[in-house]
Amino acid sequence: MRVVATAGHVDHGKSTLVRALTGMEPDRWAEERRRGMTIDLGFAWTTLPSGTVVAFVDVPGHERFVPNMLAGVGPAPAALLVVAADEGWKPQSAEHLAALHALGVRYGLLVVTRTDLADPADAIAQARAEIAGTSLGAVETVAVSAVTGRGLPELRTALDRLAARLPVPDPVAPVRFWVDRAFTVRGSGTVVTGTLGGGELRVDDELELTGTGARVRVRGLQSLGTPLPRVTGVARVAVNLRGVPRDRVGRGDALLTPDLFQHTELIDVRLAGDPVRELPAEVMLHVGAAAVPARVRPLGPDTARLRLDRRLPLRVGDRALLRDPGRRHVAGGVTVLDVVPPGLARRGAAALRAGVLAGLDGRPDEAGELRRRGLARRRDLERMGVTVTTAPVAGDWHADPTHWRELGRRLGAEVSRWSAAHPLEPGIPVDTLRRLLGLPDRALVEALVAAPLVVRGGRVGPGAATGVLPEQVVRAVRRIGAELAERPFVAPEAARLAEVGLGHREIGAAVRAGALLRLADNVVLLPGAVDEAVRVLAGLPQPFTLSTARQALGTTRRVAVPLLELLDRRGATRRLPDDARIVVHPAS
Repeated sequence: MRVVATAGHVDHGKSTLVRALTGMEPDRWAEERRRGMTIDLGFAWTTLPSGTVVAFVDVPGHERFVPNMLAGVGPAPAALLVVAADEGWKPQSAEHLAALHALGVRYGLLVVTRTDLADPADAIAQARAEIAGTSLGAVETVAVSAVTGRGLPELRTALDRLAARLPVPDPVAPVRFWVDRAFTVRGSGTVVTGTLGGGELRVDDELELTGTGARVRVRGLQSLGTPLPRVTGVARVAVNLRGVPRDRVGRGDALLTPDLFQHTELIDVRLAGDPVRELPAEVMLHVGAAAVPARVRPLGPDTARLRLDRRLPLRVGDRALLRDPGRRHVAGGVTVLDVVPPGLARRGAAALRAGVLAGLDGRPDEAGELRRRGLARRRDLERMGVTVTTAPVAGDWHADPTHWRELGRRLGAEVSRWSAAHPLEPGIPVDTLRRLLGLPDRALVEALVAAPLVVRGGRVGPGAATGVLPEQVVRAVRRIGAELAERPFVAPEAARLAEVGLGHREIGAAVRAGALLRLADNVVLLPGAVDEAVRVLAGLPQPFTLSTARQALGTTRRVAVPLLELLDRRGATRRLPDDARIVVHPAS
């Protein structure tokens, strides 16, 4: 299927043309048929000579209903610009063309109607001149009369050629289905319609509904009046939603593939149209079928920040339209450059941001986004519309290589600075490093740690003992060492340790430096005590008891119990079922 929207001045025969092509009545309301003027969006379809089905979104031409027109044109990939031969180019012809150009519509036909009332030559010449400088460029032109049928076969053939030129959307692209109608069907519940631009909808799909953020499920699908189990874009689709009240969904909402679009109320954009400085402070942003008031903050000559009145599911590269509702004027098209822009609180931040935006082209680029952000989660990049190809540095975090190397350098410097200021501590806490480096996740800190640094016990420090201790700790260890030299298994009491200046932190530093051996809290010996204990115990009759060992070592249970447990863990001794032990590996 191909989807084409009509465009053109009021009463130039858009609906009449659609009716003649399809045999269907696009005006849905009795009021529209009574007044002979389209007010809201209409829909009809036909099969072309090639067998291709084309669906028409018929839009109103009156200036009062331009928002309705934009809701229909926004998601459509192609347009029929209709001009009446007897009236020629009119104000709404110009505004509708400006809207198509602002939205970047590149595919279309010029159809000059009512050729039974006037020669179409002048209308064709004027319309072509107006269209030539827009995104539509040099369009094929067909002159028709819906009354006499003149030109309708040629128009069908031209529509076939147009359909063949339209790009084929990605069938596995994420779904962003803009709702242009919502109503209730008795026995089925809430139904929404719209143009599916790409991707695929299936019965029982779970989708995300903008506005509420709720997850909703597809109860049924119809396209061109036919129930289907699945529909691939581009297509006109009616979606029956399960369990969604009618008052919770309306025009401008969207059904989305969950977690793949950034819901944002702040965007940086490039404007093609009126100079940014001439924009009013408040404009209307039209994107898809949505129309949202926005406040404008100019940044550069053609760039601005828009603060939206409500969040929209937007991606980098999206095209939208700005309209000045006061002047009823299309101010121009915008290309979304950033959907998660940085704050501008600091002096000079706006000027710096304008410089950054000047180098952006609206194409999602992983390297560029990482370069500007330093770090980003994969899911956040994908929501922006970025295809992620690099390997993560930690978890689902991706990093700019230069920024990552600089973080590693800074981490090493912070560890050295901390070690110098806190010589008795085993390293800097990971969370402290995270704050100092301004990182959002401690997993990033741990991923940055490289030899000779290690993460141990929630701290980052040298991988091996440095042997460097403060002088006061060295002196205290020497005093305790002198006492242990005579009685190597008589561990000093806590009071004695404190008396010589060995508190908890000092003992920890000495143990890490290899100057002391810790058996338990405030139970320390010299490092050589283990080998000496094995030598003494090996001289005992085997097996031996705890009491025998304690007496042979000349110590107390306070020392003997943790010392024997340490020898068990190291495999030097083995504990037997009756709690006796034997020496397994005598000291050399």
